[in-house]
Amino acid sequence: MFSGIVEEAATVVKLEREQENLHITMSCSFTNELKIDQSISHNGVCLTVVRIKENTYTVTAIKETLQKSNLDLLEVGDKVNLERSTRLDSRLDGHMVQGHVDLTATCTEVTEADGSWYYTFQYEPKGEEHITVEKGSVSVNGVSLTVVNSRDNTFQVAIIPFTYDLTNFHQFKVGTVVNLEFDIIGKYIAKILKAQLKNS
Repeated sequence: MFSGIVEEAATVVKLEREQENLHITMSCSFTNELKIDQSISHNGVCLTVVRIKENTYTVTAIKETLQKSNLDLLEVGDKVNLERSTRLDSRLDGHMVQGHVDLTATCTEVTEADGSWYYTFQYEPKGEEHITVEKGSVSVNGVSLTVVNSRDNTFQVAIIPFTYDLTNFHQFKVGTVVNLEFDIIGKYIAKILKAQLKNS
């Protein structure tokens, strides 16, 4: 479980293909604190640390993950948002994020607004649970954000300078593909309502 509060943006230093798997090696400031088998959110995708060497660590993304996320688009030098799993004895500053990406979206507009930025994203819903609501929560590349201007398949988020600098949002431009995880509570409600309508 994660909170969507990104710790830092790691740098991709190596990409290795092995059959349908992709081994991603990155460097970050807390590599020496990591352990093998530890779960970390990468652009919102929960992946397991499989190797640690000096100041780098490696995770593996399988075919299913690559098909549903933007990890298959990574290149050496790219920044990846990182968050270690939430501790039970700490405050939940964002919202409940599972690290299970629902689908990808494309950035369609970036607007600067006197020190902050508005990003617009468009996506193709795969089900009733893939919705946003005004002032609701959504995870974009693992960042917990509040939705504004919610529409059927588009929404906006506002980014403050701290988030802009800390995460890979500063690299986003029109056409950038991002990972979305919709609010888990909303997904459960949508599924319950669908079941009730089916049985009525």
